[in-house]
Amino acid sequence: MAERIQKILARAGYGSRREIERWIAQGDILVNGKQPEPGTKITENDQVILRGQRLRLESRLRATPKVLMYHKQSGEVSTTKDPEGRPTVFDNLPKLPSGRWIQVGRLDFNTDGLLLFTNDGELANRLMHPSWEIEREYAVRILGEVTDDIIKQLQTGVELEDGMARFNSIKFAGGEGANQWYHVVLKEGRTREVRRMWEMFDLKVSRLIRVRYGTVNLPRYLPRGRHEELDFKAMRSLYESVGLRLNNDYDSAKRKADKKVKYGNNRGKSKKLYKKKKRK
Repeated sequence: MAERIQKILARAGYGSRREIERWIAQGDILVNGKQPEPGTKITENDQVILRGQRLRLESRLRATPKVLMYHKQSGEVSTTKDPEGRPTVFDNLPKLPSGRWIQVGRLDFNTDGLLLFTNDGELANRLMHPSWEIEREYAVRILGEVTDDIIKQLQTGVELEDGMARFNSIKFAGGEGANQWYHVVLKEGRTREVRRMWEMFDLKVSRLIRVRYGTVNLPRYLPRGRHEELDFKAMRSLYESVGLRLNNDYDSAKRKADKKVKYGNNRGKSKKLYKKKKRK
């Protein structure tokens, strides 16, 4: 079935829709020997060439979808490469046999917490698109006095240099004296948005951790700098939250893989031993 070139290349994990539109405008892409337009429809059988290299659409589109949770640590940058040589969030990710990891959103250099990575471009696009209003939850340590009036204003909305912003919810999460923890939820991801909102009231964010993105929570047991692949239930829930479905072949394969990890290679032996004991 033919789809718009931006959508099919993004779904295959070659880049975001905006990146692909930029490549088309620059003349970097050829479809069957001709330069396409942003709305051109193609199939996986069309010959697509990006900067002189033919794209393997068929194998990419049929690759098993994966989603990783990664616990970013402060001091890592959310890019593939850094001109200053600082560590990046991609340094600790496993290699894919085909395709590439697509980062879902970003976190600031000094922010810890949950980052999602996937090889499914369509999933990544929907999770980041404002129209789906995916919730991001942060644990914030505030230095200074937080009054009821400040909390009310933060939930009503404050005017930042790039427009109005507000928290959908704010909950006190403990702390004494000058340092207090709050959990805040918002449905967008502008640069330094959480920090800038608190700074409007001369309050300093001394620690910021993203603890949830959409339906995925950061596990307490996952150390900083480590990753873990989502299991079947978490994958299905995440896909459904943005109106997508996993295909039946994936459902079956993923369930089997998750059971193998959960029970280990001795699962079959345990069943046999149980049967022998029952006969006795």
